[in-house]
Amino acid sequence: MQCGPANDAPPSRLTAAFPDATSASMSATMSGPMCVSPLFLGSEIYRHSSYGPKHPLAIPRVSTAIDLCRAMGWLPQDQYADSPVASADDLARYHDAAYIEALQHAERDQQIDAERRARHNIGGVENPIFAEIFSRPATAAGASLLAADRLVATPGVVFSPAGGTHHGRPDRASGFCYVNDPVLAILRFLDRGIERIAYVDVDAHHGDGVQDAFSNDDRVLTLSVHEEKRWPFTGTVDDRAGGLARNLPLPRGFNDDEMALVLDVMLVPLVSGFDPQVVVLQCGADALEDDPLSRLSLSNNALWNVVRALRPLAPRFMVLGGGGYNPWTVGRCWAGIWAILNDIPVPGPQETPAAAAAVLSGLSWSRSRGRDPERAWLSTIADRPRPGPIRETIRDRLGIVMKP
Repeated sequence: MQCGPANDAPPSRLTAAFPDATSASMSATMSGPMCVSPLFLGSEIYRHSSYGPKHPLAIPRVSTAIDLCRAMGWLPQDQYADSPVASADDLARYHDAAYIEALQHAERDQQIDAERRARHNIGGVENPIFAEIFSRPATAAGASLLAADRLVATPGVVFSPAGGTHHGRPDRASGFCYVNDPVLAILRFLDRGIERIAYVDVDAHHGDGVQDAFSNDDRVLTLSVHEEKRWPFTGTVDDRAGGLARNLPLPRGFNDDEMALVLDVMLVPLVSGFDPQVVVLQCGADALEDDPLSRLSLSNNALWNVVRALRPLAPRFMVLGGGGYNPWTVGRCWAGIWAILNDIPVPGPQETPAAAAAVLSGLSWSRSRGRDPERAWLSTIADRPRPGPIRETIRDRLGIVMKP
């Protein structure tokens, strides 16, 4: 049961500077109790849909998280709902009509002409044509729109691990993202009268599509913590996207202690100082040590601590998935997020039930490490902590980020 702020406090400030932002300011929003069970949004489409056998998203992710949560006894039916499929009109709130039509055409015919392929960046290795090229991303977008509608009507918590496709552009696919469900959700909030939205992105890759969509919009704060010199090669430490954005590029080997510092010095103060009515967290799992598409070194405990810290900062909390390309680590991470959102202790390695271990043992991965997975991937939910020294590079960049 999630209990938190009952009402929307007036903004304490709505500027780019946040000169006095501290976690103490969140007390202004805590003027009354509210209790409602968190909602998990999923779909069976992810169980049988794949970008293709050689693509990083050939792996099961959402279905693994659902199966693990059920095997752990964490997901009663009354807290689960199937995601609707967003309509073309829904998607057109952000995406161009010609692009939406191209996705629908590609799904129907399983091919596309060269002109539209080039214009919309679909059909190549990065963003291939596959059986559900329209319906799968439209389902993820439908979940995020449903989450926004529910949270406007009933403040609380919604988790949609299929969401978080933060690279999608109005007229083209980008970085495995065909539509941009975080942008669509934020636009839905704005259309419903929500005026202060904090978007926090801890994916290993910069949340470029979301930042650019709300550049110069002082109703939306965008914070991104991501690996430096990593695709899409944006989000430098001095990039403020017109004012209300902060970016923290991270060096390789970013560890749990460094994330704790970033959380305390940057994320919590900036979010709480903004007094948001909604926090949208993109919690990609590709910043974990065992992910093949980054060189960051977090344990899933570090990401769960981000969830814990941000949850009390607004009456509405939407948690989305994002990146994550090792089926064991991403499934375990997202299942643990659901436990954290429900205040359920994650068990130690000797306490993981056989049903959950069976889910993990049933996974496969075509990469070399998948042929010989680590024992902990098959038998535990929580990673061992990955502490380490706090490097001066990170302290220096935090100083830049926190300057007015």
